[in-house]
Amino acid sequence: MLGPTGVAVATLLLANAVSAQYFKRLGACPKLGCVFPPDQTDFLVGQYFDVRLEVHAPVNGSEAHSTNTGVPDEKFTFCIQNGHGPCKDAATFFGQKEPALEKWSFSYFEDLFAQDAHAPTPVNVAAKAFRGVNLNTPGTYQAKLTYYGGSQTVAKWVVREPARQRKAKNVLFFIGDGMTQAMITAARLIAHKSINGRYQSLMQMDQMEALGHQMTHSLDSFITDSANSATALYTGKKGSVSALNVFADSSPNSFDDPKIETIAQLFRRVIGGPIGMVSTAFIADATPAALCSATRDRNQYAQVVQEYLEGATGVNSTIPWPATCGGPDVVFGQVFCAEQFIAGPGSPGGKDYYQAFADKGYNVVHSNTELQKVSNDKKVLGIFSISNMAKWVDRHIYPNNLKNQKNSPTGDGTDALDQPGLKEMTLKAIDVLQERQKKGKTGWFMMSEAASIDKMMHVLDYDRALGELLELDDTIRASIEHLKKIGEYENTLIVVTADHGHGFDVFGGADTKYLAAQTDDRQKRKAVGVYQNSGLSGYTVADGSLPNNDTVVYGTEGPNFPVQWNPRYAFAAGFGANPDHRETYTINENGPRLPATPGLSGYEVNPADNQAGFTVKGTLPTNEAQGVHSLTDVSVFANGPGAETFRGVYNNIDIFYKIADALALGSGSHHWRN
Repeated sequence: MLGPTGVAVATLLLANAVSAQYFKRLGACPKLGCVFPPDQTDFLVGQYFDVRLEVHAPVNGSEAHSTNTGVPDEKFTFCIQNGHGPCKDAATFFGQKEPALEKWSFSYFEDLFAQDAHAPTPVNVAAKAFRGVNLNTPGTYQAKLTYYGGSQTVAKWVVREPARQRKAKNVLFFIGDGMTQAMITAARLIAHKSINGRYQSLMQMDQMEALGHQMTHSLDSFITDSANSATALYTGKKGSVSALNVFADSSPNSFDDPKIETIAQLFRRVIGGPIGMVSTAFIADATPAALCSATRDRNQYAQVVQEYLEGATGVNSTIPWPATCGGPDVVFGQVFCAEQFIAGPGSPGGKDYYQAFADKGYNVVHSNTELQKVSNDKKVLGIFSISNMAKWVDRHIYPNNLKNQKNSPTGDGTDALDQPGLKEMTLKAIDVLQERQKKGKTGWFMMSEAASIDKMMHVLDYDRALGELLELDDTIRASIEHLKKIGEYENTLIVVTADHGHGFDVFGGADTKYLAAQTDDRQKRKAVGVYQNSGLSGYTVADGSLPNNDTVVYGTEGPNFPVQWNPRYAFAAGFGANPDHRETYTINENGPRLPATPGLSGYEVNPADNQAGFTVKGTLPTNEAQGVHSLTDVSVFANGPGAETFRGVYNNIDIFYKIADALALGSGSHHWRN
């Protein structure tokens, strides 16, 4: 159950959510009557969702209305019209009782001037909610909310025509969090040798059957975060920043917002097959969380994990919800803090959640050694460190950085030195899911996330971000080989994409030795070469060799990774949205960067970071410590049955429907041909 603390956090988050450059009373609700799902929403046939209706009465400000004087219309009506038919009362249409009336209040600032003047606009609300409904007939619907004596809000809904034949038995869905084409290009530059302008080898993503591009903007802002972008990918619905599989309403409780059934929940309910989530982040982070949980506040980590195991009704038993992942068969990643799993005030209900998973039939492992030994016939929970997984560069090139972290997931204060990588986790997850689907021959669904592409881009640690991207590419390559080995490659749809982008790109080369030798910022910038002076990649030649060496050599990690990580002649890259920081274009050998730290007037250059570098002035508000996401479209790669549908340019929500159609989740013909 959600306790008083959870509600308090949700209320505070709502206040913060409207404190932005562009102020909104409530996203996707331009009128005083709100319908969620809002206008322009599409559905899969049979997909479960909630409906939230709100009527707002601002007490003051530009939207205050003389007809309501701050009192919302409690006698509003709501009907659903299918095509050209009559508009039927919603309770009759959905076959439910008329919901109870709910009332609450919230406040927001109309603009920056109002915020500076500490002059919020209070809003009183009358609301109702229909829970766990669905639409089983393709076509166009109009949802009409009538209030204040004839004012109307009309939401047009479309139930898409579903695929009638299942193409794919399995789905392996890779997400490179924050990964853009510019990053893929940079990763290719440092890991694959080019001779006279031609690469001698390619990344696995370069060799996929289908290439497309998806637009990432969200429901009520054009810059997205990992929560609402994952919601779009997993549900086919646009959402608001920080919201997981819900349409963000104005209520004080972050667990009562109108929910949407996810692709994983549909796969479990319709097909009955095993599902898996793998991430190099903590398992309650937004991208894995969005597979199986729903909340307006992505930071409710403990309750997210609780929902994995107990479903939405385990978090809030007062609200019925028919969709659940039923306990994912594979959960591999990290934990935000050990206290969320160890019995005590930080875990849901004070329970030992390692034991709770074990009691539900999970094998629980905490190291790569244990992971490789665990049997494939039972569900597996693998938690390998506190916070995010150690980065590929640190695990493989600078392993001493794993020491003295006191990040064992058991909470005993020891170091998590035996961590698996994305490849080890993904291949093991395939084996577990493959074994667990054998009895019913259902196939399986898995999401595997390279989370720290994004996390390292945020802190402007470009080298580590590209290391994570190369690990993802290596994992895709290894997964294809493994699927061929076990005879499932021809049956498996593989999709690779990102949830959003960052404003990163390479614009030249840098002589890092010359840069470090200079004492003046402007002279240091002379070390940067552009156009013809950008040179060639120093990462693909042996230490001491010039970049124009035309011999293909491999480093200690073999092909598809750089020969060296800290060459004299490095790439010079920049970021479109960053705090004040210093740049040397060299890798931080002591661990991930921290580019900015708190100062007297917000975040300033970290005095301990890149001390030999030159200062780069920030482009963000001074209360931002890291780089932020960007608007850019991101690439989509696909192999296998259904891959051809991923070509072209489309919206991020369309990925959900393409995967659902490959599995025939919206039709009665979803059984796999044995």
